[in-house]
Amino acid sequence: METGVDSLGALAESRRRIIFELLAVEPGSVGSLAKRLPVITRSAISQHLRVLVEARLVTYRSVGTRNIYRVDPEGVAALRSYLDSLWQKALADFKVAAEESFSKAKRTDKKRRRRS
Repeated sequence: METGVDSLGALAESRRRIIFELLAVEPGSVGSLAKRLPVITRSAISQHLRVLVEARLVTYRSVGTRNIYRVDPEGVAALRSYLDSLWQKALADFKVAAEESFSKAKRTDKKRRRRS
């Protein structure tokens, strides 16, 4: 599966998205995230972080006995590239549809003028 698709799937879960957004502001450990998110257990935060790491959206480095997590710029760039490609396709499809609609309207207008 493409990295962009994996990343979107990882971010589909709301608590995981919140964790990702917090790490986008400031790197942190499971403990520091748990302090900011008291409704999510440390175990759940660790599981969400594992999914984000596997999706290449988050990376970590070990400092003593703790892991410090941060957003992975390469993974975010891959996600953005994926979304940009979807956007470019959507714009190209919209352009074709608009041109077809304009051509159809133009032909209809010509027919109406001929009848008048």
